[in-house]
Formats: sequence, C-alpha cells, structure tokens
Amino acid sequence: MTRSSLFLGLDGLMTLSRREGVDIRPTLLRVLTDLYVQTSAHSADEERQFVELATRLIDEVDDTTRAAVCARLAIYPSTPAEILLKLGLRPVIADETLPLAGPIPASLLPKLSAQPRVLDQSPSGLAMQPKDAAEICEMFFGAGSSERTAMLQSLATTPLKPAMRIPEHRASKAIEALEMAAFVTDVENFTIELGESLLLSSRIAAQVVDDATGEPLACAAKALGMPGAVFQRVLLFLKPELGQSVQTVFRLSRLYDRLSERAALIMLAAWRGSAVAAAARAKHRPSLYDDERQRGRATTPRSQPVSTAIVRTGTDGYKR
Repeated sequence: MTRSSLFLGLDGLMTLSRREGVDIRPTLLRVLTDLYVQTSAHSADEERQFVELATRLIDEVDDTTRAAVCARLAIYPSTPAEILLKLGLRPVIADETLPLAGPIPASLLPKLSAQPRVLDQSPSGLAMQPKDAAEICEMFFGAGSSERTAMLQSLATTPLKPAMRIPEHRASKAIEALEMAAFVTDVENFTIELGESLLLSSRIAAQVVDDATGEPLACAAKALGMPGAVFQRVLLFLKPELGQSVQTVFRLSRLYDRLSERAALIMLAAWRGSAVAAAARAKHRPSLYDDERQRGRATTPRSQPVSTAIVRTGTDGYKR
C-alpha cells in the first residue's frame, strides 16, 4: 500500500523513534496533527493512515503533548470518530440542541451536598503552553462565525485548564463601566476597561472589540459574567454596524445564551497565553550584525595629560 503524499516521510521518522535514546514521538504526533488539520477535507486513504498513526502515538506521548493535540483536534470539524473516542471528545454538531437533564434522585442529594464541586473555585485541567494558546487564538480569530461557534462548543469538553473566574466585586464594577461606555458609543474606553478587567493585552482587547462578527465580544462578556440583558444593550449601542442588524443581534444573543462559562474561560486563557507567546518572540528577536555598533555611544579620544613634573637643574634651582 502506497502512502499518501500528505504523510510522505513519516515512516522514516517512525523508525527513528524506535531507536534507543531517541524519542521523537511527541514531535511526530504534533507534526502529524498539524499536517492533518491544514486541510479541510481528506480522502478515505488519508483518514485511515492518520487514524493508524495517531492512535499508536497518543498512548505513547506525555500529557502536555496529548493536551495540545487534543485542543487542536477538538476544534477541527473533520477529526475522525476513532480519534475523538480515543481522546475522550465528542463530535462537533452544528446547532446542536442539548437535552435537559433529568431530575436528581433523592438518594444522591446527601452525597452531592457533602461533596461540593472544587472545580468552581479552582479550575483543574492541563494548562496550555504559550505556543498552543497562540495557535488556538489564531485559529479562532481566523475562522468564520459557524466555525467559531463549533470551536466554543468543543472547548467546553476539552481537558484544558480554564482561566480563574473574575472576582465578583471586580466583575460587577467592570460590567457597569462597560455598559456606560457602550451607551455613549465610547469604543476606546470600552476597550481599555475590557482589557483591564480581563487582564488582556491591549492588542488582544482591541482585536476582541474590533471584530466584525462579534463572537469574541460575546466570549469576553461571558468570561466576565455579564448578564444576557446587559450584553444585548452593549450590542445595540456600542457598535452601530452590529446594533442596526436585527439578525446579528439575535444570532449573538442566542450564542451568548448557549455559550458555557467554561468555554469562555478557556478562550480567555488562550488569549492571555498568546500574549505571553508574542512577548517571548519579541524578546528573542534575532539581532542584526551591527546592532551593537549602532547602539554603542560615540566617545571622544582622550587628550594626553600635560606633564607637570618638577625637574632639578642644578644651580638654577627647580623648573617645571
């Protein structure tokens, strides 16, 4: 059986990974996943080969690599069902209506009250590396409205660690200030307040507010705990291009009602992590060969000091 051109050269890497002292399986799984998600559709042969290779590697890599791969495949709409099952994910279904939970049996109520959820106070899960956070952030801002909705639905079920909730007293003050700024269409102060309240860089905060379709703004508002009615008023007054479209306001309001807090906090963590990655790239920017010469301060050559030695001349006494 011939290998698809998508995975040419990976057989040699698989052989190398089995050699003693060389473990490239984490890198191999990341490369394999990156190659797969770069294409929106795959042939049956490519899908079969991806499932075959990825299934073997998923059980053999560290937790950090597995979490990074899981995050990428969770928001990719064409992830094979076998891989979703292997990673403990569920398929992304557009406009999926979630069933209502049934009543809790009375016999379980004492156990629930005796064991409060620790997750509400201290979010658990696998923390994102800055590089992975930057990739998720880039994919989210580069996707369309329907793809963003699917990504946010999938993030709620990933094992990634969400950001901590904003303290209630701080969130309530921020929500009030944001609503006032939106009412007078003060986009600049709205952006500054949103960035400070969510601990976002000015670049990410501006990207969230300036987005044309509004999903990032909905995600940020949900992470802040903004009530749905307040979010609707923000949509109506902050940006006329959004508020004047009844269909857009209805679509974003519906998204906001269905958006889970966990998904919004995971995206918040990705936004923060992407800023860390950008700062790291700027810090390690390669220097030009003459940077040091350009930065050096010009110095004037020192003049030789004038000699003031005293010379003895015999009978004439002393001369300088």
